Amino acid sequence: MTVSAKQGSLALLALVLMNSAVAEDSPRTKHQDMVLIPAGAFLMGAEPRDDDGKAVEYGSIKPWYVDEAPKHRQVVDAFWLDTFEVTNQQYRAFVIANNYFIPNGWQENGYLLSRDVLAYANLARLRTLATDLFKLDMDVTSMEYDALLDAMVTHQQQLDQLPVTGVTWFHARDYCKAQGKRLPTEAEWEKAARGDDGREYPWGNDWDEARLNVGSGDGWEHGVAAVGSYPNGVSPYGVHDMAGNVMEWTADWYQPYPNAEYKSDDYGKTMRVVRGGGWGGLGHYVISHFYRTAYRFNLQPTYTFVDLGFRCAQDAPK
Repeated sequence: MTVSAKQGSLALLALVLMNSAVAEDSPRTKHQDMVLIPAGAFLMGAEPRDDDGKAVEYGSIKPWYVDEAPKHRQVVDAFWLDTFEVTNQQYRAFVIANNYFIPNGWQENGYLLSRDVLAYANLARLRTLATDLFKLDMDVTSMEYDALLDAMVTHQQQLDQLPVTGVTWFHARDYCKAQGKRLPTEAEWEKAARGDDGREYPWGNDWDEARLNVGSGDGWEHGVAAVGSYPNGVSPYGVHDMAGNVMEWTADWYQPYPNAEYKSDDYGKTMRVVRGGGWGGLGHYVISHFYRTAYRFNLQPTYTFVDLGFRCAQDAPK
């Protein structure tokens, strides 16, 4: 089967799903699976200087720490934050309910296709989908219909609790809005990650690779790990995966901190701030510097990556 034929068949099946199937998962109720981050001040940013030239050594485009300075006192109101990054399962319910954008990866792995939709295919077609689309690591040529369906559904369920990736800033914003939420601001994200004691990493001040998914996926089959897989890496408030696994969109434009000396052509209203660091990459991307609570990264809001996701926030009553 050609690529275009596979894509056409997948699009047709997805259309059937959108128009006829009922979403399997309803949006989360208010504050379910969320953590209350208290109002108050914390120290945001960092002061260290890269006197040893490590940025150049590891191929960084800009000197380390410069856009994290000066460290400053930041006050945030109380807010709720998702305990975990938004999962494939949660985003799928949103996609189906709103006939919304399908992440690129789903078009290649059949994640959106429910058992009911797959059952429209005959056995020969199902075997083709199992091999070419689901890429099942088994001999499907001798499998009977129901067993094949079971294997395909089981494969899908293994993806349910992985963070959704391949979504733009706009997709993340729209998902949060549909839940009655919003993306966290950069300051909110940093406070939730480091607490009010200024810790270097969500769990403390000492680097520990065992506490996060880092370094080309840490051996996980899909690179990304299921949410909550690193309970020893939670933040002071109990928020999971704020370092590693997937980078996370925030609400803010990439702007200099108050009284900053560093100048960047990226400052302004063209780039959105990304926090947390992802699982992907080699070399300098596994360096602990990129997983600190103060580390800032910026991307065009239309970009998508296999290690870029998000979580949502919500205002708390004052």
